[in-house]
Amino acid sequence: MTALHTATPLPRPEQETHADPTDLTGFSQHPRVRQARQDTLRVGVIGLGYVGLPLAVTAAQRGAEVVGFDVDDAKVSRVGDGRSHVEDVTDADLADALHLGARFTSDEAALSEVDALLIAVPSPLGRNRQPDTSYIEAAAATVTRVARAGQLVSLESTTYPGTTEDHLVPAVEAAGLTLDEDVFVAYSPERVDPGNPLGTGVIPKVVGGVTPLSGAVAAAVYGRLVEAVHAVSSARAAELTKLLENTYRAVNIAMVNELTQVADAFGIDIWEVIDAAATKPFGFQAFYPGPGVGGHCIPLDPQYLAWRARELRVTTRFIDLAEDVNVHMPDYVVGRIAGLLNARGLALRGARVLGVGAAYKRNVGDDRESPAIDVLRLLSARGVEVVVHDPHVPAERLARHGYAVVDEVADAGEIDLAVVLTDHDDIDYQQLALQAGAVFDTRGVYRRLGLRPPEVTAL
Repeated sequence: MTALHTATPLPRPEQETHADPTDLTGFSQHPRVRQARQDTLRVGVIGLGYVGLPLAVTAAQRGAEVVGFDVDDAKVSRVGDGRSHVEDVTDADLADALHLGARFTSDEAALSEVDALLIAVPSPLGRNRQPDTSYIEAAAATVTRVARAGQLVSLESTTYPGTTEDHLVPAVEAAGLTLDEDVFVAYSPERVDPGNPLGTGVIPKVVGGVTPLSGAVAAAVYGRLVEAVHAVSSARAAELTKLLENTYRAVNIAMVNELTQVADAFGIDIWEVIDAAATKPFGFQAFYPGPGVGGHCIPLDPQYLAWRARELRVTTRFIDLAEDVNVHMPDYVVGRIAGLLNARGLALRGARVLGVGAAYKRNVGDDRESPAIDVLRLLSARGVEVVVHDPHVPAERLARHGYAVVDEVADAGEIDLAVVLTDHDDIDYQQLALQAGAVFDTRGVYRRLGLRPPEVTAL
């Protein structure tokens, strides 16, 4: 894990000669911009995970020559054989990219051949929920070793404002290259949404350069890979754009999670209230409650912003409050489960509970930061016999958490309560209600499907 540094306020970028810093038309005739738009584009993707692999495949499908790089030899071998480890990339997609000439390697020297280095490495939180930029730093070290004149270097990993300038500009300078003369540096946040049919190529790409010229080169390169590019004035603006997108979601989910608890105290159905509010054609966007928040973005990204803000002595009250609400939702869910069991004359300890769904969202097999896992862990710690069914998360991964796993709901046997923690579409919820006798629905799936079994209680 990387050591954290003491920050000083970020300097404001120098004023540019053109009035609108997002207007890059003044650079349209720059040789590197023209080259990016016209010549054969060679793209190197550093990191072949849930962001990097779709990006590499998209680039190949859009006509670029692609080199995908990862330090994990097993991962490289797998994708080189046409076997995808990312749900949003099918084996057929990968085979298509390979047929188009995409190469996957753990030899970083191959990256020196490309015109653009696109960095898509993890950016997790450390044990104390502070940013861990060690993967970005490792990628920056790779850039120093392979960068050559003429290349664009673009970071896509979610991070705090200033990271691109802090790590990638020094990396290219250490390679003996001069910014905006030999090399161009930018930030363009990933917008991957697992399970969403909107792929990388059709989602608009925000692009910000550490200088306007670097931004123009980056916009020209990404314009070859995606359908729409939105230029912002700086890499820092692009970095903050990504954090805003997910902080917005985290705060609104927290608000509705808190209102869910208030509604329950009043004996009001929060789902009915949200549906009613959503009929307003302006000024309201529906967010829905659940057992917490999970995945690779919403629980993590706001903390990058909060950490950086604290360094600059700026408060982030909404972010802090939202995290507090969302982090404690699994505890609230367990309390509701205890109440439902008590109403049936049962205690938590010794009860047999079926957890339906363990992924962090519907119809994916991704259990990173999943609140479902937190609920199951809390139940198990209080003496509940936990059985889990998830048709998407591999059984061996669930078994590593220490739970009994069943392939079908019908295989769960006698249970005292079923709790729907992830509302996958390929589950027979009507049958679940009949078999379980009592169901706690934390996702509102029964209401969404128009089902009203008497055995079901909604969050």
